Amino acid sequence: MACQYVPASERFASGLFAYLDCQAATLGAQGYGALATPGSPVSVLLLALLTIFIALTGYRMLLGDTPTLREGVLAFVKIGTVLALATSWPAYQVLIYDVALRAPGELAAGIGGASGLPGTTGDLAARLDAVDQGFRTLSIYGVGVPVTDPNVGGLSPVEPQLWAGFDTFALGASRIVFIAAAAASFGLARLAAGFLLALGPLFIAFLLFAGTRGLFEGWLRALIGAALGALVATIALSVELALLEPWLANLVVRRAGNEAITGVPATLLAATLVFAAMLAGLLFVAARVGAGLRLPHGAVSQNRAPGREPSLPARSPSMLPAALAEGTQAPGSRSRAAGVADAITVMQRREEAASTVRTAAAGMAERSASSAPGSSASLSSGAAPIGQRFRRRTATRISASSRVRDRRA
Repeated sequence: MACQYVPASERFASGLFAYLDCQAATLGAQGYGALATPGSPVSVLLLALLTIFIALTGYRMLLGDTPTLREGVLAFVKIGTVLALATSWPAYQVLIYDVALRAPGELAAGIGGASGLPGTTGDLAARLDAVDQGFRTLSIYGVGVPVTDPNVGGLSPVEPQLWAGFDTFALGASRIVFIAAAAASFGLARLAAGFLLALGPLFIAFLLFAGTRGLFEGWLRALIGAALGALVATIALSVELALLEPWLANLVVRRAGNEAITGVPATLLAATLVFAAMLAGLLFVAARVGAGLRLPHGAVSQNRAPGREPSLPARSPSMLPAALAEGTQAPGSRSRAAGVADAITVMQRREEAASTVRTAAAGMAERSASSAPGSSASLSSGAAPIGQRFRRRTATRISASSRVRDRRA
């Protein structure tokens, strides 16, 4: 076994943390090497996926659907990325492995060092051991028995316990909660990152196809969440150390002076429980942040002929004018801009045709009125009333009685 751990009461926390860190690093590196080795099942699967990807691209070109320049460049980039990350350990180590396992510690050192938090400069495990020893020392000393003056009456200055021996139980429970929460949060983030790094070649191969790219995105989101989890766990444990270190040191000094600390173990238990809940919540927040990753989808194949663009979807005539609807319902040989331009042209032609018809009708009415006997130019020269295409036929009509009356006059 590459990683060995023999529990020791004096160095339990540091030994456990070193063991978990070693297992995560070994799992990620050796697992990647096993899957990326030529002849392994994942290597064979990667070769098959690359063959299918190139064959589909070739058949697409044979059928007349020539990829655009953008699609061709993206295809070559995907092939190069998959081959570089799934078969080359140096590239994988620099771009993914070191980022997932070593970057959280470096970020925690930068953030915690500037904030003055203890344990962020590489001595986190040793400080956890010191706090654990403080709990152990308090357990040995006990809470003590407060000295009361029998001559002073009134209420007792000692608060009652929930049950007999509760303070002793609270001290032991505080130590257990502290160590368990620290080891669980750190171990969860590190082992999750190591396991995902070991499966890297398998999920990187899924980047080739649009239908399987969701698996690659999910793997990348989980890996980012694990790295962020290690970062927030380190920061949260440093904040907890900043509280517990001086507190426990003061309690040990008080007990060494034979001063009773009844009631204090309950507050210690409450503090450790609060930080355990905070660690769980921060890990959930880190997972949510990692799940927010979205990769660009790139060019999508439309199975279109060379030089042709996808057609504009037909719109309902109830939503658009009739001419615009006719323009957009053209076959898929026109682009969106051409469809809109055709619709506008149709509308203009219809308006021009309607205007020509109205002008011709008005001219015919004027000529018919002027050719009638006794017609008046003032009556025939007027335009058609609003709401009518032609003037009323009775506008220039002259009855026979009117003609006789005009002759007699």
